[in-house]
Amino acid sequence: QVQLVESGGGLVQAGGSLRLSCAASGLTFSWYTTGWFRQVPGKERDFVAAIRRSGGSTYYADFVKGRFTISRDNAKNTVYLQMNSLKPEDTAVYYCAARFSGTYYSTPSGYDYWGQGTQVTVSS
Repeated sequence: QVQLVESGGGLVQAGGSLRLSCAASGLTFSWYTTGWFRQVPGKERDFVAAIRRSGGSTYYADFVKGRFTISRDNAKNTVYLQMNSLKPEDTAVYYCAARFSGTYYSTPSGYDYWGQGTQVTVSS
């Protein structure tokens, strides 16, 4: 079956960096647009970034532009989120998602598969 497994979350001080990874299995990864979302308790899941199948196009939420970078390695079936200059408001559970399409989509309903999430906590 399809599995997306995130890793790399943790506790970091404000201004620090983390690199999240999401390893996919059970699907032809290069056929899927992949994205990162985040969620805090009591709030909706928010779009963070997405990358199209070939990796040639990337998209970011305004609040992470210039700080986060999404990338992928189709040979390793893995998508990454490099997070720099972290702020306390970046604290959330981060989820990766895969969409069977070449187009980018910024709402959760547009994605077919989800990981279990990884906690990112940024202390002030």
